[in-house]
Amino acid sequence: MKSLPPLTWLQAFEAAARTMSFTAAGQELGVTQAAISQRIRLLEDRLGQKLFLRHPRSLSLTPAGQAWLPSVLEAFSRLAEGTAEVFGPSPDAPITLRTTPLIQQTWLASRLLAFHHAYPAVTVRLVSAIWPEDFGPEGADLELRYGAGDWADMETLSLGDEAMVPVCSPQVAARLVAPEDLAGETLLHAAGFAVGWPAWLERAGIAGIEDGCPAMICDTQAMTLTLAAAGGGVALTHRRLVEGRDDLVQPFSLSVESAERFWLVRPANRQPRYAAEELWAWLAEGLGRHDA
Repeated sequence: MKSLPPLTWLQAFEAAARTMSFTAAGQELGVTQAAISQRIRLLEDRLGQKLFLRHPRSLSLTPAGQAWLPSVLEAFSRLAEGTAEVFGPSPDAPITLRTTPLIQQTWLASRLLAFHHAYPAVTVRLVSAIWPEDFGPEGADLELRYGAGDWADMETLSLGDEAMVPVCSPQVAARLVAPEDLAGETLLHAAGFAVGWPAWLERAGIAGIEDGCPAMICDTQAMTLTLAAAGGGVALTHRRLVEGRDDLVQPFSLSVESAERFWLVRPANRQPRYAAEELWAWLAEGLGRHDA
């Protein structure tokens, strides 16, 4: 198999093709414009084809350069992901915590502020994820996930049992005395959860009432809660996500338990950085302090 070109030549090509400037590529890689130009020429000689068209004040990729660039970009991306997965990010990099926007705004916000006051030197980087496929070990020190907790190669810590409750605006709640009063009310559904309105209505003894109710289906709980707070209907949501909110109330005390729950998660095969360990311990301790 033909040997690959030196990594420095590949870096020069990737940076120049991304910025369309030898000067900018040199600044990014910490070398001169002339050094980038020389590496590109050597690379083109090795490959036997031109990669760039040099214009008086600009660059453009040749067809060969355009065809090769995606492979080079993917190779650098995979190398970065693999390095982070095995060795983790640099010790002084921000701690990356990935979770859904809604749990960031509710359960996590106050706890993260308390952590920041206790550890002001630790920088936490929040990354949003919505769907299960958005999650994964690459690039995140910790995650807050929702599900059954059966993720391979991950260390998991449950945030506690989960229950689903109806919520709505105080104005809508004023006309809801008993579950039967939901007849004719708009029911706000969040797609993708194991427990939804049919399970709660069956527990309330009014199974099938949803057939006569207007409905809206959203792809996130955040949107169902926004609509409910605006008086647009009644949402079914996780109890912990509405604790402390004054724009939503529970018209009925009845809840239905869910086998799915929220989990604090981190890769099991990676040695956590010290600051990431501090954040994990803080959140884990808070489960007993706040959620007992």
